[in-house]
Amino acid sequence: MTSAHPSHPDSGEPDGSLGELLRLAGPIALSRLGIMGMGLTDAIVVGQYSATELGYHALGWSLTGPVLYGGIGLLIGVQVMTARLIGADRPQDTGAVLRRGLSYAFWLGVGFTLALLLIGDWALHHVGLEESLADGGGAALKVFALSITFYMLSDTLLFWFEAHGKPEKGTIAMWAANVVNLVLNLWMVPGHSPFGIDGAIASGWATFGARLSLLLFLLAFLISWDRSRPYGAYARAPRDPPAEREQRRIGYASGASFLIEGGSFSGLNILAGWLGTLVVAAWAVTLNVAGIVFMIPLGLAGATSVLVARGIGARSIVAVRRAFRLGLLVTAAVLVLLSLGVWFDPALIARAYGSDPALIALAAPALLLSCLFFLADGLQVVGANALRARGDVWWPTRMHFISYIVVMWPIAYGLAIPLGMGLNGIVWGVIIASLVSATALIWRFYALGERLPEKAGDVH
Repeated sequence: MTSAHPSHPDSGEPDGSLGELLRLAGPIALSRLGIMGMGLTDAIVVGQYSATELGYHALGWSLTGPVLYGGIGLLIGVQVMTARLIGADRPQDTGAVLRRGLSYAFWLGVGFTLALLLIGDWALHHVGLEESLADGGGAALKVFALSITFYMLSDTLLFWFEAHGKPEKGTIAMWAANVVNLVLNLWMVPGHSPFGIDGAIASGWATFGARLSLLLFLLAFLISWDRSRPYGAYARAPRDPPAEREQRRIGYASGASFLIEGGSFSGLNILAGWLGTLVVAAWAVTLNVAGIVFMIPLGLAGATSVLVARGIGARSIVAVRRAFRLGLLVTAAVLVLLSLGVWFDPALIARAYGSDPALIALAAPALLLSCLFFLADGLQVVGANALRARGDVWWPTRMHFISYIVVMWPIAYGLAIPLGMGLNGIVWGVIIASLVSATALIWRFYALGERLPEKAGDVH
């Protein structure tokens, strides 16, 4: 069967078209840029205040980041299951998916927060860092951990709105939260707050306020949306064990994949920390810029995932393939342009994060080199999201383990320390790992042929 599914009320064009991909991808990308906008604000404000505090900030994220990414991955099932139900013309059942997702998000957030508070500081003091670095990073980590639950609940709502074709709600909420974050950072980081805190710890409290505001904004959108009630957002749905298992199955694989990828990248903060405070600050700049660029393909990957899942709900392999092909082509074109922008003047970008000449001298060459992995990193995330939407949820997890643990870490370590390449050695490790991941994930999607998940229309 290759016919399109019944039209969803919020879809302006046929699923899988370039227009529909861009209509979804634009707001999703802006929303993901808003995620990085918070990190960018934190890094710039803290970096202008002190390069040392920027290093503390980066180390605070070295453990909280992977936990947060893993938790978000556990919730990807909300987006995939909602989109499949829409593809099967059953939007009235999507509220049950949201309610399950919010319950998972709350308990996961509480558990992760407690785990980080109990072992996070101890872990930083036992990975070979200088005592002062571990002290500063551990203090920041504790504050970052307190707002994880807010953020995970927010992502559940974001995924649900995006699958319904309403990503602009999340975009507006995310950028409103960015305004809150900027105001709090400018007030607190230089030590102006009445609490007498400054630097990385103050930035952590600014993040707390911003994430809480994000959740409140999204809840306000949910309550005010006239389709929330017809779609079952407020009704207690009957138990559906097969759908619950499928939502968790997608989440387990995605969560493991996100944890591996995010943990590997954040763990490179530790590797940079072995090279000194200035190197970890320069790596923070490089990773932050790469993260901002990555939000564009992440948005395109999210849109591709929604369209692939809708095609599966409609049992249309033509729609599935068309969505994937468009996602790859648009992502490649956008990333070439973004790479040229960074290549034009990396030192100018580095200066936005601090005026220390030594920091700029380290960060600028690394930023230039990072242009080489932007394209591969973007294509691999499109491939991974499309495979999850297609039901092949464990292949991305395996490939992320191979690419970012087996390949990236030994190469990055070997080039950075034994071969003396320092920060550039770390970047080369990322380049090679991203190429391996992108190649394997794209190959896998096409190797599946015409296979679709069984009973996709019933999301079982």
